[in-house]
Amino acid sequence: MNAAERFRAAVDHRDLATMKDLFTDDIRLYSPVKFQPFEGKAMVLGLFGVLLRTFENFRYIGQFAGTAETSSDGTAAPSTVLLFRATVGGKQIHGIDLLHFDDNGRIKEFTVMVRPQSAVQALGEAVMAGLIADGLVPAPGEQS
Repeated sequence: MNAAERFRAAVDHRDLATMKDLFTDDIRLYSPVKFQPFEGKAMVLGLFGVLLRTFENFRYIGQFAGTAETSSDGTAAPSTVLLFRATVGGKQIHGIDLLHFDDNGRIKEFTVMVRPQSAVQALGEAVMAGLIADGLVPAPGEQS
């Protein structure tokens, strides 16, 4: 089983320990709900903890593998696109996860794209509330 398949299985089983082993220490996750990426294994794992609680009926429905240029250094890296469907706050979400791997097959960069706009807004509100509740980001008006 390759890293993308192990990641899919970890999501299906809500297994953060397996995800931890699949991420590089300096992983970057680009999200539609935040302009700056989530950086580092601890923050990305915390985000996945929130996502696993937030998404309803999450399921991967497709997978495509190849290579893609990474934003960090411009070189081509092994990559996988995972197509998914889910519900958040009653809104149907269609999305993709784009995973870039390092030379050891661990996930170094992760980009999430979601549609439609109303689902992005519902997801953003739910994720930010979860991140604040888990102490991963400060509440509006609090110092970081």
